[in-house]
Amino acid sequence: MITSKAKFRGAKKLRHIVGFRVPESVFRGPFLEAVSACINYQKLDRRVKEQLIHFFKDFLDCKCRQNPLCGCPERKFVKMIIDLRISGLDHRQISEVILDEYGIELTPADILSFLESSVHILESIKDISAIEGKGELSAETARLISSVSR
Repeated sequence: MITSKAKFRGAKKLRHIVGFRVPESVFRGPFLEAVSACINYQKLDRRVKEQLIHFFKDFLDCKCRQNPLCGCPERKFVKMIIDLRISGLDHRQISEVILDEYGIELTPADILSFLESSVHILESIKDISAIEGKGELSAETARLISSVSR
């Protein structure tokens, strides 16, 4: 999945502040736990602090008992990538937005591959919903496919 390829660019800065290795993989448990509990945010430079605040606000804000290990951050991240694509951004622009806003590095090729896989899954959903007589779902899925694949 795309979330396994997401790396936090400022991980080395975090390592120096907390005094132990903070993994780069953004949606893995050790990173989520480290940024949720162990970091003195007063020692961070302004940009990294802003990126982490955006990350918390947009991906870690849920009421699940297992937060941040509940799966919500990954689902919200995937939805954000698709929403950015629907809004008209291409894979390169999406990569730039994610890096600038959250400090998360994802290659444009990984984003493109994810979007292509998403379209294939949506095509399957559309076909199955048509077979099952779910015309409204089929039409909505077709609309989504055209928005993502343009």
